[in-house]
Amino acid sequence: MNGVRPASAGQLSSRPLGDAPAIRVLEARRSVVIKNLIWDVDGTLFDTYPAIVRAFLLALQAFGKSDSALHVEQAAKVGLTHCARHLARLHDVPEGAFGDQFGELYNAIPKSEQPPFEGVKAVCESVLTRGGSNSVATHRARESAAELLSTHGMRHMFMEIVGGDDGFPKKPSPQSLLAIIDRRALDRAETAAIGDRDVDIQAGKAAGIRTCLFHGDEGEVAADLVFSHYKELQLYLEER
Repeated sequence: MNGVRPASAGQLSSRPLGDAPAIRVLEARRSVVIKNLIWDVDGTLFDTYPAIVRAFLLALQAFGKSDSALHVEQAAKVGLTHCARHLARLHDVPEGAFGDQFGELYNAIPKSEQPPFEGVKAVCESVLTRGGSNSVATHRARESAAELLSTHGMRHMFMEIVGGDDGFPKKPSPQSLLAIIDRRALDRAETAAIGDRDVDIQAGKAAGIRTCLFHGDEGEVAADLVFSHYKELQLYLEER
């Protein structure tokens, strides 16, 4: 993979726009202030993949099949519909019935068992304190995303949620991000998309905003910021 690897704590990597080599945030001042964040949900705001993988593995067991957690997680990060279809075809089980079984099992897992990542709340609070805004653009249904936020006492921190059931094309299309930018009249120069997958970064770039990659492998498009812990991002955003 090309691009910058996630840095260790306190060494968040910053990549200027274009192909310039990455620099350490502690070695150079920011040229752009990021005030607004547009968040992905699964694997970015919340550590939901363990629950998602568990539900897929249990669904396979219901059909007398098995798979590795790593393989299921890799497929799930492409998309839940993709994962259900892929596993159903790979293990020769009815796609519709398998998808329904997964949905029932996943919905039975309490949202309280799918926590926000360490440091996420502090970043969201910091954004609001500095006069910025948090929003969500996710493939997850809007109600489900709102339920996660509410369960963990975070709904009030987010002014806009665009979900997968709102009719916009999925990322890497920028349309869900652009809808938030337009509705809230956000300054693109002060706005960043944050996600854990290449499609999140591609969507942000296509929307003309900065991009932040959390705990992910950079793909064809390099993110502007790459970090492995939210404390790193908070320090970067609060730098003066």
